[in-house]
Amino acid sequence: MRKGAMKAVFAYITCPSLAEAKRIGRVLVEERLAACVNLLPGMYSLYRWQGKIETAVEVVLIAKTLRARAPALTRRVTALHPYSCPCVVLLPVVGGAAAYLRWLAEGSVPAPRLRRRKAGGRSR
Repeated sequence: MRKGAMKAVFAYITCPSLAEAKRIGRVLVEERLAACVNLLPGMYSLYRWQGKIETAVEVVLIAKTLRARAPALTRRVTALHPYSCPCVVLLPVVGGAAAYLRWLAEGSVPAPRLRRRKAGGRSR
């Protein structure tokens, strides 16, 4: 198992439409909660909800992130999602290409903030 792989997780998320999946996915990438998302439209779901068997056509959203970012990602998806009980499950990454895992890590952390210089002061 590669060291970087132990830090990576994929978040498996289902959405009611491609438009919703795009909206949520864009927020996750823009806010650097995920390095990348994949959208897989056309999934057919069959499930029990409130005592009845239901069916739906949904979109799978797979968000690639770091384990440390997963709680924030889960909270953000839950806040953005139209379902009262959205599917957000985390799957560990147990291996992969080292360069890809480095890229995933770099894309999943907040951007560094630039220090402001004080007027007339020196930068450190």
